[in-house]
Amino acid sequence: MNTPPLLQYILEKRHHQYRHPTGFTLAEEYAAAGLSPRERMADRFCRMCAAQTPVLLPDEQICFLRTTTELPDIFTEAEWARIKEKHFIHELGFLSNLCPDYEGVLREGLLARRERAEAYSRRSIDALLELTDRYAALAEQSGDAALAAVLRRVPRYPARTLREALQALRILHFGLWLEGEYHNTVGRFDQFMLPYYEADLAAGRLTEESALALIQDFFLSFNKDSDMYPGVQQGDNGQSLVLGGRRADGKDGFNQLSALCLQASHSLHLIDPKINLRVSRDTPLEVFRLGSELTKAGLGFPQYSNDDVVIPGLEALGYAPEDAANYAIAACWEFIIPRVGADIANIGALSFPRVIDKALHAADGCESFEEFLALVKKTLAAEVDAICAGIGDVWFVPAPLMDVMTDAADISTGAKYNNFGVHGTGAATGADSLAAIKELVFEKKQLTLAQLRNAVDTDFEGCEDLLAYLRWEAPKTGCDDDRADCWLCSLLEWFADALAGRTNCRGGVWRAGTGSAMFYLWHAQELGASPDGRRKGEPFGTNYSPGLFTRIGGPFSVIRSFTKPQLGRTVNGGPLTLEFHHTMFADEECVTKVALLVQEFIRRGGHQLQLNVVSMEDMKDAQLHPERHRQLVVRVWGWSAYFVELDEAYQNHVMARQEYVV
Repeated sequence: MNTPPLLQYILEKRHHQYRHPTGFTLAEEYAAAGLSPRERMADRFCRMCAAQTPVLLPDEQICFLRTTTELPDIFTEAEWARIKEKHFIHELGFLSNLCPDYEGVLREGLLARRERAEAYSRRSIDALLELTDRYAALAEQSGDAALAAVLRRVPRYPARTLREALQALRILHFGLWLEGEYHNTVGRFDQFMLPYYEADLAAGRLTEESALALIQDFFLSFNKDSDMYPGVQQGDNGQSLVLGGRRADGKDGFNQLSALCLQASHSLHLIDPKINLRVSRDTPLEVFRLGSELTKAGLGFPQYSNDDVVIPGLEALGYAPEDAANYAIAACWEFIIPRVGADIANIGALSFPRVIDKALHAADGCESFEEFLALVKKTLAAEVDAICAGIGDVWFVPAPLMDVMTDAADISTGAKYNNFGVHGTGAATGADSLAAIKELVFEKKQLTLAQLRNAVDTDFEGCEDLLAYLRWEAPKTGCDDDRADCWLCSLLEWFADALAGRTNCRGGVWRAGTGSAMFYLWHAQELGASPDGRRKGEPFGTNYSPGLFTRIGGPFSVIRSFTKPQLGRTVNGGPLTLEFHHTMFADEECVTKVALLVQEFIRRGGHQLQLNVVSMEDMKDAQLHPERHRQLVVRVWGWSAYFVELDEAYQNHVMARQEYVV
């Protein structure tokens, strides 16, 4: 099949020709004028909108292109230093990982929101609409009357058609990035777009085929500027979209538009938007098959989230039932609430292997495994204490445009939900270490705690037999071995217990999670060897997954191991990640097997799952000849990326993971 012209244009990055620097140096100007943070944000946004050059790409139906290459600072270094002296600054200090009320803005239009907005939000709205008018004028000059009519309508007024709704959403999403927010998520796209789609079909304005073309064009828009929105690595941009899931009436929300979105993503083969599927034990097998067809494409998504676990888990943390049922996914996997949520879902991270290491180095008086476990629990609680104590008086840069898209008067100071999420990293390494300590020290008594500690501290130098046993023969999570799996359950319980009942500085609760983000490398680099046989410098498994050198017979044993814990208590999110060899998807029967595997994970109470299709041969060749593999996609942790754009450490980690067949 020939590549559509607009897709080819974007793949070749020909739209980059329109980019230009602004030349703005605003921080010193703002400091000299003594402008407030809110004034600075509104003024910068107005200037950035004015600095954009309207561009219409060939054959596009959904427009808006970022043409400025930088977003100038609004604070000087000295000002940032003073702010950080007084406040806890999360990441860049700008809001991230929020899900705006796109549904409400599409329904009302920006002018209706403007009427009840404060002055700086009104300025921001006016600037975005002025830029939209310049695009409309260009469309008229170019002879595209249909696009011009859409742009004269939205986002100023309520959307009436699918094209108007998609164009309005593109402009709003574009505006948030231009304001300075990042990891802006799309939310439950198929749920709030469905009425426009159904109305267009009923009126004869669209067919299923022409609607698919519109969705493809909209999905392409996420990839026009995504290289300007990097996180830790290129591709980590948070453009996450949710499909399916329980509706307000309790019925399954997967619909015809959901299927079109999966089809659009499959046909484009691009890393944005990242697709998340909300499912449950009642989800039909056909939905899992459609998801598995997209997995077969090798994009590293969809990522699955289990409503049967997540919704009750959120309710137990204090979320109202209607809000819990409406959850969306943040940049990677964290569960967030559209419109009313200001949760900081990734504010800290606990290293389970570090907890075990600290306990091991303080365990000289432990004469029984029970005493050692008590020390581990105490150490874990102390680590959680330190994390929570280090986070107070959180401050964010105000966001006048984002305010318009939430229920909060000032989203930077909080909203209905202000909960903090803490990742739990290296869970398998921690559980496997406890299993090894119990077996070798306290059951078989083959060595003492001091001898094991010495072996760990010397990176197992001179202990080759011990190292080989710990790596390849000792009990491991992922093998459906209760000797290790029970400690996975315990560690997660202790983690949730340590956070339970705490109130953060914004009046919210703390949420335990099983995600690792980049900490599977960072935390591992901060630690020496560990009692499970992991050597110094070797990373942990990503997220909620087995250790990298665990001998596993297949994915079913992994699923059995990793669904044993009560995962409703760790609903900050963090998926089990399975890597399938590309030959696993040789025919339709294989696709069905994968669908059944995912369904089994959900029915066993798994909370989140992501699948990656990999080819070791292709990845090795891509490291040697990156020019041959520009579109080779892999799942990194909670996001997908082009393999050749990753740092070598991330490439090597993907290559070190298990390859499964079923």
